Amino acid sequence: MIAAVGWWCLILLGAAALLVASFYLDVSAQSWMTQHREPGVRDFMKAVSRYGDWPEHLIIGFALIAIAFWRGSKKWLRIFAAMILACALAGLAARVVKISTGRARPNVQTEATWNGPKLSSRFNAFPSGHTALSTAFFATLAFASWRIGAGFLVIPILIAFSRMYVAAHHLSDVVCAAMIGIVAAWVVVGWRPLQIRSLKLHGT
Repeated sequence: MIAAVGWWCLILLGAAALLVASFYLDVSAQSWMTQHREPGVRDFMKAVSRYGDWPEHLIIGFALIAIAFWRGSKKWLRIFAAMILACALAGLAARVVKISTGRARPNVQTEATWNGPKLSSRFNAFPSGHTALSTAFFATLAFASWRIGAGFLVIPILIAFSRMYVAAHHLSDVVCAAMIGIVAAWVVVGWRPLQIRSLKLHGT
C-alpha cells in the first residue's frame, strides 16, 4: 500500500513537471514549427488534423464494435465500447476546460493569452480536444492489451503534432490534453461494469 502511494506520488510529480516544462517551451516549440513549415508537409498535417477529430474516432469505434459483434467476441465488444466511452469522456473534459480558460490559439493576434470563459473556437486552445480524445481512445486499447495497442499510440502523437504544426495549439495544450486522455482511459479501463482489466487477451 505504501509502495503504491509512493508510485502515484512520483507519477503525479512527473506529470506536473512535464506540464510546467511544456509551458516553458511553448514559444520555442512554436518558433520551430514556424521555421520548419513546408507546403507539402503542411497539407499532410492539415489532413491529419482534419480527420483526427471525434467523428472519425467514433466511426472507427462503432465499426470495430460491429466487427466484434459479427465475430461473437464479447471481450472485444467491451474493449471497443470502453474506447468510445473514454474518447467521449476526454473530449467532454477538454471542452469544459478550454471554454473555461479561453486561451487564444497561436494563430490569433491578441495581447491577452488567457481570456476567461469564451465560446469562440479562436479562444479554445487549452487543452487540445483532438489530442485528448484520440489519446483516450488508443490509450484504452493499450491499457487493455499493451502488446496490441502500443503501436497505435503513434496516431494520437501524430495528431498532437499536427495541431501544433497548423498553429492551432501550443505545446502545453497538447501535453495537458494527452494527460487528460490518459486519465480518462485509465478511469474507464478500471470501471468495474466493463471488467476490462480482468480480460485475457491472448486469443480473439
